[in-house]
Amino acid sequence: MDLFGVSMVVPLLNLHVRSLGVSPVVAGIVGSSYGILQLFSSTFVGCWSDVVGRRSSLLVCILLSALGYLLLGMSTNVFLFTLARVPVGVFKHTLSISRALLSDLVTEKERPLVLGQFNTASGVGFILGPVVGGYLTELDGGFYVTAFICCSVFLLNAGLVWLLPWRETSLNIPDNGWSLDGKHTTEPIKSEGTLQGAATTSTARRSERTVQAPWVEVMLALKDMKNLIFSVLWDVFLMRLLMGVAVMLYYSNFVLALEERFEVRPKTTGYLISYTSALGTLAGFAVGPILRLYKHNSYMVLLHSSVLTCLLLVVYSTTCSMAMVVFSSTLLSFSTTIGRTCITDLQLSVGGAQASGTVIGVGQSVTAVGRILAPLLSGVAQEISPCGPPSLGAALALVAILIMTLNRPPFSGDGSERLKQE
Repeated sequence: MDLFGVSMVVPLLNLHVRSLGVSPVVAGIVGSSYGILQLFSSTFVGCWSDVVGRRSSLLVCILLSALGYLLLGMSTNVFLFTLARVPVGVFKHTLSISRALLSDLVTEKERPLVLGQFNTASGVGFILGPVVGGYLTELDGGFYVTAFICCSVFLLNAGLVWLLPWRETSLNIPDNGWSLDGKHTTEPIKSEGTLQGAATTSTARRSERTVQAPWVEVMLALKDMKNLIFSVLWDVFLMRLLMGVAVMLYYSNFVLALEERFEVRPKTTGYLISYTSALGTLAGFAVGPILRLYKHNSYMVLLHSSVLTCLLLVVYSTTCSMAMVVFSSTLLSFSTTIGRTCITDLQLSVGGAQASGTVIGVGQSVTAVGRILAPLLSGVAQEISPCGPPSLGAALALVAILIMTLNRPPFSGDGSERLKQE
Protein backbone atom coordinates (compact mmCIF):
# COMPACT_ATOMS: atom_id res chain seq x y z
CA MET A 1 0.00 0.00 0.00
CA ASP A 2 2.89 2.34 0.82
CA LEU A 3 4.46 1.96 -2.60
CA PHE A 4 1.10 1.97 -4.36
CA GLY A 5 0.55 5.50 -3.08
CA VAL A 6 4.12 6.63 -3.73
CA SER A 7 4.31 5.14 -7.23
CA MET A 8 1.25 7.14 -8.29
CA VAL A 9 3.07 10.38 -7.51
CA VAL A 10 6.85 9.95 -7.84
CA PRO A 11 7.04 9.26 -11.63
CA LEU A 12 5.06 12.48 -12.19
CA LEU A 13 7.09 14.80 -9.94
CA ASN A 14 9.58 15.88 -12.60
CA LEU A 15 6.78 16.44 -15.10
CA HIS A 16 4.77 18.47 -12.57
CA VAL A 17 7.62 20.70 -11.43
CA ARG A 18 8.48 21.41 -15.08
CA SER A 19 4.84 22.35 -15.66
CA LEU A 20 5.27 25.03 -12.99
CA GLY A 21 7.56 26.86 -15.43
CA VAL A 22 11.09 26.07 -14.23
CA SER A 23 14.17 24.95 -16.19
CA PRO A 24 15.61 21.41 -15.93
CA VAL A 25 18.46 22.68 -13.71
CA VAL A 26 16.06 24.40 -11.28
CA ALA A 27 13.86 21.30 -11.30
CA GLY A 28 16.96 19.28 -10.40
CA ILE A 29 17.79 21.60 -7.50
CA VAL A 30 14.22 21.37 -6.19
CA GLY A 31 14.32 17.60 -6.53
CA SER A 32 17.53 17.50 -4.50
CA SER A 33 15.77 18.98 -1.47
CA TYR A 34 14.22 15.58 -0.75
CA GLY A 35 17.61 13.89 -0.79
CA ILE A 36 19.17 16.53 1.46
CA LEU A 37 16.48 15.97 4.08
CA GLN A 38 16.82 12.19 3.80
CA LEU A 39 20.57 12.52 4.27
CA PHE A 40 20.21 14.17 7.66
CA SER A 41 17.24 12.14 8.87
CA SER A 42 17.84 8.56 7.71
CA THR A 43 20.47 7.51 10.25
CA PHE A 44 18.72 9.32 13.10
CA VAL A 45 15.30 7.79 12.37
CA GLY A 46 16.82 4.32 11.93
CA CYS A 47 18.63 4.58 15.26
CA TRP A 48 15.50 6.04 16.86
CA SER A 49 13.59 2.94 15.78
CA ASP A 50 16.26 0.79 17.47
CA VAL A 51 15.64 2.64 20.74
CA VAL A 52 11.87 3.25 20.93
CA GLY A 53 10.68 0.24 18.93
CA ARG A 54 9.62 -0.27 15.33
CA ARG A 55 5.87 0.19 15.86
CA SER A 56 5.97 3.67 17.37
CA SER A 57 8.54 5.00 14.91
CA LEU A 58 6.70 3.44 11.94
CA LEU A 59 3.40 5.02 12.96
CA VAL A 60 4.93 8.50 13.35
CA CYS A 61 6.70 8.24 9.98
CA ILE A 62 3.53 7.17 8.15
CA LEU A 63 1.41 9.99 9.59
CA LEU A 64 3.93 12.75 8.86
CA SER A 65 4.54 11.38 5.36
CA ALA A 66 0.78 11.61 4.79
CA LEU A 67 0.98 15.28 5.77
CA GLY A 68 3.66 15.83 3.13
CA TYR A 69 1.55 14.32 0.35
CA LEU A 70 -1.43 16.37 1.50
CA LEU A 71 0.67 19.53 1.08
CA LEU A 72 1.86 18.26 -2.30
CA GLY A 73 -1.78 18.19 -3.40
CA MET A 74 -1.89 21.94 -2.77
CA SER A 75 1.41 22.81 -4.52
CA THR A 76 0.46 25.30 -7.20
CA ASN A 77 3.92 26.92 -7.31
CA VAL A 78 7.54 25.91 -6.80
CA PHE A 79 7.68 27.21 -3.20
CA LEU A 80 4.72 25.08 -2.09
CA PHE A 81 6.12 22.10 -4.00
CA THR A 82 9.44 22.39 -2.15
CA LEU A 83 7.67 22.90 1.19
CA ALA A 84 5.59 19.76 0.63
CA ARG A 85 8.76 17.70 0.22
CA VAL A 86 10.00 18.62 3.72
CA PRO A 87 7.91 16.26 5.91
CA VAL A 88 8.26 13.48 3.33
CA GLY A 89 12.01 13.98 3.14
CA VAL A 90 12.40 13.86 6.93
CA PHE A 91 9.99 11.03 7.78
CA LYS A 92 9.54 8.83 4.69
CA HIS A 93 11.52 5.93 6.17
CA THR A 94 8.67 3.45 6.41
CA LEU A 95 10.33 0.79 4.25
CA SER A 96 13.64 1.10 6.11
CA ILE A 97 11.96 0.54 9.47
CA SER A 98 10.05 -2.42 8.03
CA ARG A 99 13.29 -3.97 6.76
CA ALA A 100 14.89 -3.47 10.17
CA LEU A 101 11.91 -5.22 11.77
CA LEU A 102 12.25 -8.16 9.40
CA SER A 103 15.97 -8.32 10.18
CA ASP A 104 15.08 -8.59 13.88
CA LEU A 105 12.74 -11.49 13.27
CA VAL A 106 14.83 -13.84 11.11
CA THR A 107 18.26 -15.43 11.17
CA GLU A 108 21.11 -14.20 8.99
CA LYS A 109 20.82 -17.08 6.54
CA GLU A 110 17.08 -16.54 6.11
CA ARG A 111 17.40 -12.77 5.74
CA PRO A 112 18.14 -12.46 1.98
CA LEU A 113 15.14 -14.65 1.13
CA VAL A 114 12.82 -12.74 3.46
CA LEU A 115 14.07 -9.37 2.18
CA GLY A 116 13.47 -10.60 -1.35
CA GLN A 117 9.90 -11.53 -0.42
CA PHE A 118 9.47 -8.11 1.18
CA ASN A 119 10.68 -6.42 -2.00
CA THR A 120 8.23 -8.59 -3.93
CA ALA A 121 5.35 -7.45 -1.74
CA SER A 122 6.53 -3.85 -2.13
CA GLY A 123 6.72 -4.28 -5.90
CA VAL A 124 3.06 -5.23 -6.07
CA GLY A 125 2.24 -1.63 -5.16
CA PHE A 126 4.33 -0.42 -8.09
CA ILE A 127 2.26 -2.45 -10.52
CA LEU A 128 -0.97 -0.48 -10.18
CA GLY A 129 0.33 2.88 -8.91
CA PRO A 130 1.93 4.19 -12.13
CA VAL A 131 -1.12 3.18 -14.19
CA VAL A 132 -3.47 5.08 -11.88
CA GLY A 133 -1.12 8.07 -11.70
CA GLY A 134 -0.56 8.16 -15.46
CA TYR A 135 -4.31 8.02 -16.11
CA LEU A 136 -5.18 10.72 -13.56
CA THR A 137 -2.43 13.13 -14.64
CA GLU A 138 -4.04 13.50 -18.08
CA LEU A 139 -7.20 14.81 -16.45
CA ASP A 140 -7.65 18.45 -15.48
CA GLY A 141 -5.91 18.87 -12.12
CA GLY A 142 -5.05 15.20 -12.16
CA PHE A 143 -1.71 15.55 -10.34
CA TYR A 144 -3.36 17.17 -7.34
CA VAL A 145 -6.02 14.44 -7.19
CA THR A 146 -3.23 11.84 -7.32
CA ALA A 147 -1.42 13.47 -4.40
CA PHE A 148 -4.61 13.52 -2.28
CA ILE A 149 -5.22 9.82 -3.03
CA CYS A 150 -1.64 9.07 -1.95
CA CYS A 151 -2.26 10.92 1.32
CA SER A 152 -5.40 8.85 1.91
CA VAL A 153 -3.49 5.62 1.34
CA PHE A 154 -0.92 6.62 3.96
CA LEU A 155 -3.65 7.44 6.47
CA LEU A 156 -5.19 4.02 5.86
CA ASN A 157 -1.77 2.45 6.39
CA ALA A 158 -1.41 4.28 9.71
CA GLY A 159 -4.77 2.88 10.80
CA LEU A 160 -3.64 -0.64 9.94
CA VAL A 161 -0.41 -0.27 11.91
CA TRP A 162 -2.40 0.94 14.92
CA LEU A 163 -5.26 -1.57 14.81
CA LEU A 164 -3.74 -4.84 13.63
CA PRO A 165 -2.24 -7.30 16.18
CA TRP A 166 1.41 -6.46 16.65
CA ARG A 167 4.43 -8.20 18.00
CA GLU A 168 7.99 -7.14 17.39
CA THR A 169 11.48 -8.06 18.44
CA SER A 170 13.71 -5.17 19.47
CA LEU A 171 17.32 -6.03 20.18
CA ASN A 172 18.31 -2.60 21.41
CA ILE A 173 15.74 -1.56 23.96
CA PRO A 174 16.26 -1.16 27.70
CA ASP A 175 15.70 -4.21 29.91
CA ASN A 176 12.51 -2.81 31.37
CA GLY A 177 10.83 -2.88 27.94
CA TRP A 178 10.47 0.91 27.71
CA SER A 179 8.39 2.05 24.76
CA LEU A 180 6.74 5.19 23.50
CA ASP A 181 3.50 3.27 23.47
CA GLY A 182 2.42 2.39 26.98
CA LYS A 183 -0.17 -0.16 25.86
CA HIS A 184 2.10 -2.10 23.55
CA THR A 185 5.42 -2.63 25.31
CA THR A 186 8.17 -4.34 23.44
CA GLU A 187 9.90 -7.37 24.89
CA PRO A 188 13.07 -9.01 23.60
CA ILE A 189 12.54 -12.58 22.43
CA LYS A 190 15.11 -15.29 21.90
CA SER A 191 16.10 -16.26 18.44
CA GLU A 192 18.67 -18.51 16.89
CA GLY A 193 21.94 -18.06 15.04
CA THR A 194 23.44 -14.59 14.91
CA LEU A 195 20.43 -12.85 16.40
CA GLN A 196 20.77 -14.63 19.73
CA GLY A 197 24.39 -13.57 20.03
CA ALA A 198 23.50 -10.03 19.05
CA ALA A 199 20.78 -9.90 21.68
CA THR A 200 23.19 -11.17 24.33
CA THR A 201 25.76 -8.54 23.38
CA SER A 202 23.14 -5.81 23.44
CA THR A 203 21.79 -6.90 26.84
CA ALA A 204 25.26 -7.04 28.33
CA ARG A 205 26.01 -3.57 27.06
CA ARG A 206 22.76 -2.22 28.47
CA SER A 207 23.41 -3.71 31.89
CA GLU A 208 26.58 -1.68 32.20
CA ARG A 209 24.76 1.64 32.13
CA THR A 210 21.56 3.01 33.50
CA VAL A 211 18.44 3.55 31.40
CA GLN A 212 18.50 7.04 29.91
CA ALA A 213 16.17 9.27 27.90
CA PRO A 214 15.42 8.01 24.38
CA TRP A 215 17.26 10.83 22.63
CA VAL A 216 20.36 10.14 24.74
CA GLU A 217 20.08 6.46 23.80
CA VAL A 218 19.92 7.44 20.13
CA MET A 219 23.08 9.54 20.35
CA LEU A 220 24.94 6.81 22.24
CA ALA A 221 23.95 4.23 19.64
CA LEU A 222 25.10 6.51 16.82
CA LYS A 223 28.43 6.99 18.56
CA ASP A 224 28.85 3.21 18.93
CA MET A 225 28.25 2.75 15.20
CA LYS A 226 30.76 5.36 14.03
CA ASN A 227 33.88 3.17 13.99
CA LEU A 228 32.03 0.24 12.47
CA ILE A 229 30.65 2.32 9.61
CA PHE A 230 33.91 3.96 8.61
CA SER A 231 36.24 0.99 9.11
CA VAL A 232 34.15 -1.90 7.77
CA LEU A 233 31.27 -0.66 5.65
CA TRP A 234 32.82 2.10 3.57
CA ASP A 235 33.14 0.02 0.39
CA VAL A 236 29.61 -1.40 0.70
CA PHE A 237 28.18 2.09 1.12
CA LEU A 238 30.24 3.44 -1.79
CA MET A 239 28.84 0.70 -4.04
CA ARG A 240 25.35 1.54 -2.81
CA LEU A 241 25.90 5.22 -3.64
CA LEU A 242 27.23 4.69 -7.16
CA MET A 243 24.67 2.08 -8.19
CA GLY A 244 21.89 4.04 -6.52
CA VAL A 245 22.73 7.22 -8.45
CA ALA A 246 23.02 5.21 -11.68
CA VAL A 247 19.52 3.77 -11.31
CA MET A 248 18.07 7.10 -10.13
CA LEU A 249 19.44 8.82 -13.24
CA TYR A 250 17.66 6.20 -15.36
CA TYR A 251 14.34 6.86 -13.62
CA SER A 252 14.80 10.62 -13.16
CA ASN A 253 13.51 11.63 -16.58
CA PHE A 254 11.95 8.36 -17.74
CA VAL A 255 8.46 9.77 -18.40
CA LEU A 256 9.81 13.00 -19.92
CA ALA A 257 12.48 11.22 -22.03
CA LEU A 258 10.04 8.77 -23.59
CA GLU A 259 7.74 11.65 -24.45
CA GLU A 260 10.58 13.60 -26.12
CA ARG A 261 12.35 10.66 -27.78
CA PHE A 262 9.41 8.52 -28.90
CA GLU A 263 6.35 10.77 -28.34
CA VAL A 264 4.96 8.34 -25.77
CA ARG A 265 2.19 9.78 -23.58
CA PRO A 266 2.48 9.63 -19.75
CA LYS A 267 -0.48 7.24 -19.60
CA THR A 268 1.32 4.73 -21.83
CA THR A 269 4.55 5.20 -19.88
CA GLY A 270 2.57 4.40 -16.74
CA TYR A 271 1.64 1.03 -18.25
CA LEU A 272 5.33 0.38 -19.01
CA ILE A 273 6.36 1.25 -15.46
CA SER A 274 3.67 -1.06 -14.09
CA TYR A 275 4.84 -3.84 -16.40
CA THR A 276 8.44 -3.55 -15.21
CA SER A 277 7.25 -3.34 -11.60
CA ALA A 278 5.36 -6.59 -12.04
CA LEU A 279 8.55 -8.20 -13.36
CA GLY A 280 10.47 -6.75 -10.42
CA THR A 281 7.94 -8.41 -8.14
CA LEU A 282 8.61 -11.75 -9.80
CA ALA A 283 12.36 -11.13 -9.49
CA GLY A 284 11.91 -11.05 -5.71
CA PHE A 285 10.97 -14.74 -5.84
CA ALA A 286 14.18 -15.48 -7.75
CA VAL A 287 16.49 -14.08 -5.06
CA GLY A 288 16.49 -17.28 -2.99
CA PRO A 289 17.32 -19.68 -5.85
CA ILE A 290 19.97 -17.31 -7.22
CA LEU A 291 21.68 -17.04 -3.82
CA ARG A 292 21.66 -20.81 -3.48
CA LEU A 293 23.22 -21.07 -6.94
CA TYR A 294 25.97 -18.65 -5.79
CA LYS A 295 26.31 -20.50 -2.45
CA HIS A 296 24.94 -17.46 -0.58
CA ASN A 297 27.72 -15.20 -1.86
CA SER A 298 25.79 -11.91 -1.92
CA TYR A 299 28.84 -9.97 -3.06
CA MET A 300 29.22 -11.92 -6.32
CA VAL A 301 25.48 -11.72 -7.00
CA LEU A 302 25.69 -7.95 -6.51
CA LEU A 303 28.70 -7.72 -8.84
CA HIS A 304 27.05 -9.67 -11.65
CA SER A 305 23.73 -7.84 -11.31
CA SER A 306 25.62 -4.52 -11.46
CA VAL A 307 27.35 -5.58 -14.69
CA LEU A 308 23.98 -6.43 -16.20
CA THR A 309 22.53 -3.11 -15.03
CA CYS A 310 25.42 -1.18 -16.61
CA LEU A 311 25.02 -2.92 -19.97
CA LEU A 312 21.25 -2.35 -20.00
CA LEU A 313 21.68 1.35 -19.24
CA VAL A 314 23.98 1.61 -22.26
CA VAL A 315 21.37 -0.14 -24.43
CA TYR A 316 18.56 2.13 -23.18
CA SER A 317 20.64 5.27 -23.74
CA THR A 318 21.70 4.46 -27.31
CA THR A 319 18.66 2.72 -28.81
CA CYS A 320 16.39 4.32 -31.37
CA SER A 321 13.74 1.63 -31.03
CA MET A 322 10.89 1.55 -28.53
CA ALA A 323 11.09 -2.23 -28.60
CA MET A 324 14.66 -2.06 -27.24
CA VAL A 325 13.47 0.34 -24.53
CA VAL A 326 10.93 -2.27 -23.43
CA PHE A 327 13.60 -4.99 -23.60
CA SER A 328 16.13 -3.06 -21.50
CA SER A 329 13.46 -2.00 -19.00
CA THR A 330 12.36 -5.63 -18.67
CA LEU A 331 15.82 -6.89 -17.70
CA LEU A 332 16.57 -3.82 -15.58
CA SER A 333 13.61 -4.68 -13.37
CA PHE A 334 15.33 -8.01 -12.57
CA SER A 335 18.89 -6.74 -12.12
CA THR A 336 17.97 -3.78 -9.91
CA THR A 337 15.66 -5.83 -7.67
CA ILE A 338 18.31 -8.48 -7.07
CA GLY A 339 21.04 -5.89 -6.56
CA ARG A 340 18.96 -3.92 -4.07
CA THR A 341 18.31 -7.04 -1.99
CA CYS A 342 21.98 -8.07 -2.00
CA ILE A 343 23.32 -4.67 -0.97
CA THR A 344 20.92 -4.57 1.99
CA ASP A 345 21.94 -8.08 3.02
CA LEU A 346 25.63 -7.15 2.79
CA GLN A 347 25.08 -4.14 5.05
CA LEU A 348 23.34 -6.23 7.68
CA SER A 349 25.86 -9.10 7.42
CA VAL A 350 28.85 -6.83 7.95
CA GLY A 351 27.19 -4.35 10.30
CA GLY A 352 25.60 -6.89 12.63
CA ALA A 353 22.01 -7.50 13.70
CA GLN A 354 22.18 -5.70 17.04
CA ALA A 355 21.78 -2.30 15.38
CA SER A 356 19.90 -3.20 12.22
CA GLY A 357 17.83 -0.03 12.28
CA THR A 358 20.94 2.12 12.54
CA VAL A 359 22.79 0.24 9.78
CA ILE A 360 19.80 0.46 7.43
CA GLY A 361 19.38 4.12 8.43
CA VAL A 362 22.99 4.87 7.46
CA GLY A 363 22.38 3.04 4.20
CA GLN A 364 19.38 5.26 3.58
CA SER A 365 21.56 8.29 4.30
CA VAL A 366 23.91 7.10 1.58
CA THR A 367 20.91 6.70 -0.74
CA ALA A 368 19.86 10.21 0.28
CA VAL A 369 23.21 11.53 -0.95
CA GLY A 370 22.32 9.88 -4.25
CA ARG A 371 18.94 11.58 -4.21
CA ILE A 372 20.75 14.90 -3.83
CA LEU A 373 23.20 14.24 -6.63
CA ALA A 374 20.88 12.48 -9.10
CA PRO A 375 18.42 15.35 -9.74
CA LEU A 376 21.29 17.85 -10.08
CA LEU A 377 23.23 15.62 -12.47
CA SER A 378 20.04 14.76 -14.34
CA GLY A 379 19.12 18.43 -14.78
CA VAL A 380 22.52 19.25 -16.24
CA ALA A 381 22.59 16.12 -18.44
CA GLN A 382 19.09 16.83 -19.77
CA GLU A 383 20.32 20.20 -21.04
CA ILE A 384 22.58 18.21 -23.36
CA SER A 385 20.27 15.36 -24.38
CA PRO A 386 17.28 13.37 -23.13
CA CYS A 387 19.66 10.38 -23.19
CA GLY A 388 22.16 12.20 -20.96
CA PRO A 389 20.97 10.99 -17.52
CA PRO A 390 20.97 7.23 -18.28
CA SER A 391 24.30 7.55 -20.14
CA LEU A 392 25.85 9.15 -17.07
CA GLY A 393 24.25 6.40 -14.96
CA ALA A 394 25.98 3.76 -17.07
CA ALA A 395 29.33 5.47 -16.47
CA LEU A 396 28.79 5.53 -12.70
CA ALA A 397 27.74 1.86 -12.72
CA LEU A 398 30.99 1.04 -14.52
CA VAL A 399 32.97 2.81 -11.78
CA ALA A 400 31.09 0.80 -9.15
CA ILE A 401 31.91 -2.44 -11.00
CA LEU A 402 35.61 -1.55 -11.09
CA ILE A 403 35.61 -0.83 -7.36
CA MET A 404 33.86 -4.13 -6.62
CA THR A 405 36.33 -6.01 -8.82
CA LEU A 406 39.44 -4.42 -7.26
CA ASN A 407 38.18 -4.62 -3.68
CA ARG A 408 36.76 -8.11 -3.34
CA PRO A 409 36.10 -8.92 0.32
CA PRO A 410 37.76 -11.89 2.04
CA PHE A 411 34.41 -13.56 2.76
CA SER A 412 31.71 -15.35 0.82
CA GLY A 413 28.29 -15.06 2.37
CA ASP A 414 29.10 -14.64 6.05
CA GLY A 415 29.80 -11.09 7.11
CA SER A 416 30.97 -12.23 10.56
CA GLU A 417 34.27 -13.40 9.06
CA ARG A 418 35.02 -9.91 7.89
CA LEU A 419 34.21 -8.45 11.28
CA LYS A 420 36.68 -10.87 12.89
CA GLN A 421 39.43 -9.79 10.51
CA GLU A 422 38.74 -6.11 11.13
